[in-house]
Amino acid sequence: MNFTDYQTKSRKTAGYPAIGHPVIYPALGLVNEAGEVAGKIKKIFRDKEGVISEADKDALKAELGDVLWYIAQVATELDLSLDEIAEYNIAKLLDRLERGKIRGDGDNR
Repeated sequence: MNFTDYQTKSRKTAGYPAIGHPVIYPALGLVNEAGEVAGKIKKIFRDKEGVISEADKDALKAELGDVLWYIAQVATELDLSLDEIAEYNIAKLLDRLERGKIRGDGDNR
């Protein structure tokens, strides 16, 4: 599946309340789901000495899918395509790499 197909298909499942601007709900959902990914990884290192089992991978795949869904909805609400976002991001990162600025702080390095 490509980003365009995912964004189009995932949009069919989007049904959330209008709470002010339509980007608010999916943005909050994105933060929540990202926290669930982080929490699962934290517990793997806390409880399992960092050993990631197949069951852990399956659980993380599900949570990462939820993150992707919310990213797609935020992008759609902003009238951006996931392809456009991915292309912009990789161009930015490759430019930083080429200039020796892949590490460090700041958005505009």
